Amino acid sequence: MQSIQSLLLSITDDRWYILYAVVIIFSAFLYLISSRIILRAISMFFKKTSTEFDDVLLEKKVFNRLPLLIPLIFIYNFKNILSWPDIFDRVLFSIIAFIFISFLNAFLNALNQMHVKSSFSQKFSIKSYVQVAKLLVGIFGFIIIVAILTGRSPVYFLSGIGALTAVLLLVFKDTILSLVSSVQISSNDLFRVGDWIEAPQFGADGDVIDIALHSIKIQNWDKTVSIIPTNKLLDSSFKNWRGMSESGGRRIKRSISIDMNSIKFCSSEMTERFRKFKVIAKYIDQKLLEIEEHNVENNVIDDGLINGRSLTNIGTFRAYIEGYLRNHNKIHDEMTFLVRQLSPLSSGLPIEIYVFANDTDWINYESIQSDIFDHLLAVVPEFDLKVFQHPSGSDFNKIL
Repeated sequence: MQSIQSLLLSITDDRWYILYAVVIIFSAFLYLISSRIILRAISMFFKKTSTEFDDVLLEKKVFNRLPLLIPLIFIYNFKNILSWPDIFDRVLFSIIAFIFISFLNAFLNALNQMHVKSSFSQKFSIKSYVQVAKLLVGIFGFIIIVAILTGRSPVYFLSGIGALTAVLLLVFKDTILSLVSSVQISSNDLFRVGDWIEAPQFGADGDVIDIALHSIKIQNWDKTVSIIPTNKLLDSSFKNWRGMSESGGRRIKRSISIDMNSIKFCSSEMTERFRKFKVIAKYIDQKLLEIEEHNVENNVIDDGLINGRSLTNIGTFRAYIEGYLRNHNKIHDEMTFLVRQLSPLSSGLPIEIYVFANDTDWINYESIQSDIFDHLLAVVPEFDLKVFQHPSGSDFNKIL
């Protein structure tokens, strides 16, 4: 460096353009060395290491800004020889400050990318916090650059910001609300990337694919993407299906409407026929024994179905549904298991199934549910019952 300065000092004042040319050439040479040789050497070294963080730093081009600093610092060391105005010093320092700001932003992007690749990203998202940090870096960086260019202290501009607090609150209102919402999301673990979220008021029903400071991206089941403001989503209601996925069971809640005109007591012939159904064979024997004991205790010795207890085809059908589901290998044994009769309606008597499938995958779940009701709807006539449905054109043609 001293030899270069001595060389430049030997140049006379009437050849000032040579001074500038030599400094510019050396600066360009230093930039080529730092960007083409040093930066590539660092990249090759990082690629050979086993750690992943340095690879992310390369991916986000964190070090690509730094080679510019070396020629700028070199130029600054010759300011006394080049004798440029003070404004050049300010511009030079402003450029250096801008490079540092871009370096910090790239480093924050690398931190967020490293977090996304880690196992913690499924439980906690830092993207909104990184965006806030980048916003603060940008604001304070802007203040520092303006302070350098104007020759004033940054404290002068910071004090001016205090006087404009009300205006800043208005300008950054959405950002502040989104930040508060992001803190609530992470602290209360309301949802994570990958969770199934249902928010009908926004037309969103699908998986969360991104949680940012200002918006939440939800990929709907039709592959469209709903972008919802973060604070708006928290201000309204939404349903998170994560609990269902983590529990290992998905609810099946569906009913079969039985035509009430087909409900009747079971005759001895029907009882013998039902005994052949393996899932209710023990039920039939046990129930007939209970009925016989009850009728004997109450001195019901005749064959009347009204005076004593008797089996009904609808009750036996409910028992069959329960037995069938108990033996189904896709039904969760440790969750709510209920086969019940709901209040009669004009559309028939609903027999509701309230159980849980042990496979939460949507496609598998729908297949399990369909297979169950395919079987149950087909077996209804075996109990001399009919499924209720409203009359169609073919039904009226039969009457005519």
